[in-house]
Amino acid sequence: MKKLLMLVPIMLLASSVSYAQSATATANLSVNVGAEAAIVVNSSPAFTSSGIFGNYTSTTALTYYVRTITAGTITVQITTDFSTGGVGGGPSVANPPTSGDALTYTCTAAAPVTGSATACATAQTASTGSATSVVTFGATTQSAKTGNSASTSWSLTNDPSYKAGSYSAVATYTISAT
Repeated sequence: MKKLLMLVPIMLLASSVSYAQSATATANLSVNVGAEAAIVVNSSPAFTSSGIFGNYTSTTALTYYVRTITAGTITVQITTDFSTGGVGGGPSVANPPTSGDALTYTCTAAAPVTGSATACATAQTASTGSATSVVTFGATTQSAKTGNSASTSWSLTNDPSYKAGSYSAVATYTISAT
């Protein structure tokens, strides 16, 4: 009986060793890296004016993060106007009190790591009706992981016919990548 009790554990041990598995295995890993984009508004100080009826100016600093396959853009649209405007009103993008009053901007964009970022080449007129261009990205553009800088420098006509008061507008930036 003792011999049988000793034989059973030895046989169990031998059977587990004889069916041992390999010590390594593999797994196939895959990833689909797509186009991505994000934008951060870093600062947008209040408009200031220099001199009597000198235009109001301000600069909005941005950081963009982008990876394109074919192209991408940054656009801006005035989604909340300064005022309803009109004769005797305040500044307005959609309905300026005087013909020729406008909110315009120029653009800058730091070069990405690869590809291209082309800032608007001339002064643009801001709109409440549609988005207007700030930066255009070429195919296979890649920003730095920490982002790249861009900006819009604003100029608002300082018309003496504006009603005195405090006004604000909202500029909505949109970035896209395909």
